[in-house]
Amino acid sequence: MSANRPFVLTIAGLDPSGGAGILADIKTFEQHKVTGFAIATANTIQTENKFYEIQWVNLSFVIRSIETFFLTYKINVVKIGIVPSLHYLNRILSTIKLLSPTTKIVWDPVLKSTTKFEFLNIEDRLDLNKILSKIDLITPNYIEIEKLLPGFIKDHLWIDNETSSAILLKGGHNLNEVGKDQLFLKNKIIDLLPTNKNCSEKHGSGCVLSSAIASNLALNQTIEAACQNAKIYIEKYLSSSSTLIGYHYV
Repeated sequence: MSANRPFVLTIAGLDPSGGAGILADIKTFEQHKVTGFAIATANTIQTENKFYEIQWVNLSFVIRSIETFFLTYKINVVKIGIVPSLHYLNRILSTIKLLSPTTKIVWDPVLKSTTKFEFLNIEDRLDLNKILSKIDLITPNYIEIEKLLPGFIKDHLWIDNETSSAILLKGGHNLNEVGKDQLFLKNKIIDLLPTNKNCSEKHGSGCVLSSAIASNLALNQTIEAACQNAKIYIEKYLSSSSTLIGYHYV
């Protein structure tokens, strides 16, 4: 392994189609010239068009895998994808913070697949607030943000945003301004506007975007720059084909 490449770890599901999950993350890491590792939280049966079945990986197995990587390598950034519960997520976060407090963490809160399969229910709001305090950036879409933080957009709660983590609100589900992402930082909101590229819907685009951000953070970019550059990457990905599976290139 190249000593010049920072280490980035994805902890997410295995999508055998390669469009989403850890396979998509690893493809993205490689294009960004970072060394990517992967730990699966779930095995799935799916294609780019349909989700059939999921089998969650035992939490203790995932924790032992995390411990092995962190005791062997200096992991700069972790990207987290699908998890079955807040308890599962919190154990992952606590383990990372114990082993490497300076490692940055990006969570792509995949609550449902594009084929409407539901992964995670948000039940305990207090637990969620504690969890978010351990995360540097979350990347929800407009549907997910209202489930995570009810009223954030509808009731303008973003004005008094007390969430400790930065929020990149993806604009793919914003029917009024499609493609306009917004980055909510402590003291400012940054609009990330789409270009005029001919983009089309892609299976796993949220995974690709969050892993591109994680890569950029590992390359010592600020959260703002990491998100801006990841948007350029995802637009190239979305315009790479007319099918639900895109091509990775810088």
